[in-house]
Amino acid sequence: MSATALKVRVKLRARHPLVAYAFRRTAIAVLLIALVSLIVFAATEVLPGNAADQILGRGATAAQKAQLTRQLGLDRPLLAQYGSWIFGVLHGDFGQSLASGEPVSTFIAGRLGNSLILAIGALIVMIPISVVLGTLSGVRRGRPVDHAVSGVSLALIALPEFVSGTILAVVFGVTLAVLPPTSIIPVGSSPLTDPKILILPILTLCFAGSAYIIRMLRAGVVEAMASEYVQAARLNGVPEGRVVRRHALRNALAPTVQVVALTLQWLVGGIVVTETVFAYPGLGQGLVQAVTARDIPVVQGITVLLASFYILVNLAADMTVIILVPKLRTEL
Repeated sequence: MSATALKVRVKLRARHPLVAYAFRRTAIAVLLIALVSLIVFAATEVLPGNAADQILGRGATAAQKAQLTRQLGLDRPLLAQYGSWIFGVLHGDFGQSLASGEPVSTFIAGRLGNSLILAIGALIVMIPISVVLGTLSGVRRGRPVDHAVSGVSLALIALPEFVSGTILAVVFGVTLAVLPPTSIIPVGSSPLTDPKILILPILTLCFAGSAYIIRMLRAGVVEAMASEYVQAARLNGVPEGRVVRRHALRNALAPTVQVVALTLQWLVGGIVVTETVFAYPGLGQGLVQAVTARDIPVVQGITVLLASFYILVNLAADMTVIILVPKLRTEL
């Protein structure tokens, strides 16, 4: 066997544990999504009343409700209904909205883009600022800048989204009148046509989310700066900026990835609150409206979608940490 072929076999064998780990984690994620879909379906179906009551209203007779119940298949066993529903979900069919009659997939598609714009905008602002402030606070531990950053981040963590959002809307939207206090978008329009309406919702999401990343990154940088490899790099004459970037920051980023993942997962709930506060037409506001109107198919569709996102983000975070920290691969 040639030396090149031997190297290829060694590299493939080295990768096998990581590939196997990725398959295991993916399989677990798929099972969790399936379990969540079953729980969501069962939880919504056991509520009093059914889709026939919602569609026909209070004035319908018992015979009309019974006939529509049979037409919708609601008289079948719960597992049979779940099987039909999950089969449709796998094919992109989430059923029809009871409030508007439009397909739930169309309802979700119309709002998903708005929520993604809001979430991506928050991440674009949140992550660079958090990395800079967390690193600066960790490098200058115990100095005034560290105390200032730590104090502000701790205060932001204590503020719920609806409180910080309301304060921002009152101050900048009502008192100073420099930004729209609500983020209402005309039907068929994109929020990017008027970016000003995104500023306050994005700031609201950034306040609490960035605080967690800053504090975790600061702790990681403080620990890395006191490590032996950083001290050795300094003794070898490596410039301080390079020590921070190449040694301290890289090792501090591994645990921070998990916090970023948690922040992404938190955005799922934060968007619901923020969109409701600013009347922003995204998935969060759509979920709140569907719960209020008892529009079960919409509630099921949005909930399963958000839960799937939550699980997939956790999977991506686990794989990223394994890639960033090679020593963890030996434990696979």
